Amino acid sequence: MDTQLADWIRDTPNGKTVERVLRACVHCGFCNATCPTYQLLGDELDGPRGRIYLMKQMFETGEVSASTRQHLDRCLTCRSCETTCPSGVRYHQLLDVGRNTVEKLTERPLGERLYRRLLRGVILRPRLFAAALRTGETFRSALPATLAAKLPPRAATARERPPVRHARRVLLLEGCVQPELGPNINAAAARVLDRLGISAIPAPLAGCCGAIEFHLNAQAASLDRARRNIDLWWPLLEAGAEAIVQTASGCGAFVKEYAELLADDPRYAAKAQRISERTRDAVEIVRAEPLESLKLRPGQRLAVHSPCTLQHAQKLGGALEDLLRRLGFDLTPVPDAHLCCGSAGTYALTQTELASTLRDRKLDALESGRPELILTANIGCQVHLGGAGRTPVRHWIEWLDERAVLPDTRS
Repeated sequence: MDTQLADWIRDTPNGKTVERVLRACVHCGFCNATCPTYQLLGDELDGPRGRIYLMKQMFETGEVSASTRQHLDRCLTCRSCETTCPSGVRYHQLLDVGRNTVEKLTERPLGERLYRRLLRGVILRPRLFAAALRTGETFRSALPATLAAKLPPRAATARERPPVRHARRVLLLEGCVQPELGPNINAAAARVLDRLGISAIPAPLAGCCGAIEFHLNAQAASLDRARRNIDLWWPLLEAGAEAIVQTASGCGAFVKEYAELLADDPRYAAKAQRISERTRDAVEIVRAEPLESLKLRPGQRLAVHSPCTLQHAQKLGGALEDLLRRLGFDLTPVPDAHLCCGSAGTYALTQTELASTLRDRKLDALESGRPELILTANIGCQVHLGGAGRTPVRHWIEWLDERAVLPDTRS
């Protein structure tokens, strides 16, 4: 795609990113075939190719409208288009620059600005987030139906984590909302890893990975958070921790991109590179170990929801399914498994109607094989899918932990 970027962006780091991505695109349209919003809305401007043209126009002319912002807002950043693209277009890089530029060139309505600040203010403060959930539960019956449906049921209390007792050690990212929405998930991961001879060390001060702020266009704050996390993890890696393990695939996808996001930061570029190289999704760690030591009971008939951040961003499509099959579990087929469920970070809170429609379509696909249970690898997807009140949805490692039949004997 030929580009003539405007002077104000041409020779900047962002301009180089924009030009590289635009020049890689051959406008073939294959991306639209796997774009959830294009499939749903049928509008060229709500597919990757159309959004690319909108951003190209903005970067060439410096002109942008509220309509452009709306079409970019509707993008889930699921990156299914990147998996499909025969030219290797890094669409999400262009979108990150495009959204940030739109925020600078246009002003959102006051209500949207306040709502987005509220989301950042609540989600990223664990105590405030917990208080908001409890308040919502108390007054659930008085809330509008659409808001009440977003409130998850009270999560199970976390069971005890095993002591740090093995020579092999990894770090666990605690996350921002998972400690409240799924407090037993990381505890379950620690128990599973312990049975495999690996001790999991919590890093409670490293909370949010930064993805929430980044995708709400508070990108400077997001990168500052990434730097703080790097500072917290660095001495633990130096002391021998072999990896930073994520049980939320959305966090894993973002931390693996620290190197890319901080590449131009002379103080943090090298450290960010090492952090990204050491980051692993929990499925990557578990599948590499001798699985017979887990000693699991036979399970229910399962459907696997592979989050977009696992299959498209981390390129681990099929990894969870393969692991569960190796463990002897029966998986049902899932049509159109590449399509997003509509959770997409805060998308379910900012694009509620689209997110609900995408969720219902995803559940129809997941339930087509009549599973007893749906397993996923991301807390946001788990809460979003579970909010429909249909087939139960669990995090795979928490469910796996419950299948153990023998007490831990390895030391």
